[in-house]
Amino acid sequence: MLLELAIGDAYGAGFEYADIGMIRQHNTLARYVQHPRHNIRPGAYTDDTQMTLAIAEAMVSNIPWEPLALAQKFVEVFKRDPRPGYAMGFYHFLQQVHDGEQFLKEIKPVSDKSGAAMRAAPLGIYPSISQVIERCTLQASLTHNTPSGINAAVAASLMTHYFLYDLGPKQNLGAFLEKHVPGRWSSPWRGSVKSQGWMSVQAAITALTRSASMSSLLKTCIEFSGDVDTVATIALAAGSCSREITQDLPPHLLDTLENGHYGRDYLRQLDARLLVLKESKPS
Repeated sequence: MLLELAIGDAYGAGFEYADIGMIRQHNTLARYVQHPRHNIRPGAYTDDTQMTLAIAEAMVSNIPWEPLALAQKFVEVFKRDPRPGYAMGFYHFLQQVHDGEQFLKEIKPVSDKSGAAMRAAPLGIYPSISQVIERCTLQASLTHNTPSGINAAVAASLMTHYFLYDLGPKQNLGAFLEKHVPGRWSSPWRGSVKSQGWMSVQAAITALTRSASMSSLLKTCIEFSGDVDTVATIALAAGSCSREITQDLPPHLLDTLENGHYGRDYLRQLDARLLVLKESKPS
């Protein structure tokens, strides 16, 4: 899950809000692409993956699932490895806060954008829908305490849950989500994806229902244009858990994914720890 979502994030980072012509020319999966305006190195992941690491690490370390502990984890993961990709305001906020206590005191959690949804995928590992919703709602409320921000995050977490626990065919994913979280999740997404979280989630669902393989899924996410790194992060996390989707991401995208201290080897190890967490849950 983490490897695939990081590949989606890193690949999508080259196309985020890029011109349609550039997307059509370069969205071939041949390589990671240098963004025409941003200075993110090809093959490097962004805030989508880094914030997901914070959630995944909190899960496997079994810290108390409460605001202070999660806020501390958000600060810790950012400060050990600062990187571009964050919204500028949140980037500066993370730079100036010292710990989770200050984070909670000074954050203004009124956003309806995609930050809570992009990091929600690992929460689908929890065995019950109610537990996924409860834990995802809490983590989302730290930064995106709005109905739209929370609903998008919960939907993203339930996407991975749906596939991990074989709750139905991928064509029924949207209908399943509509039973548990407000939103028009079964409506096909059309056009460019803007910054609101529900848009990225709806586009990811649309891409999943249209794709039979991870390669086609990644290309479809990018074809939407707009906030495509987040769409790809959410979609590839869920797609990696689906038995209906062929796991055929090009090996060179894995081989050229960043591999620093928290790169692909670390992601692979954390993925294994998450899998153990799922397997240890009662059926």
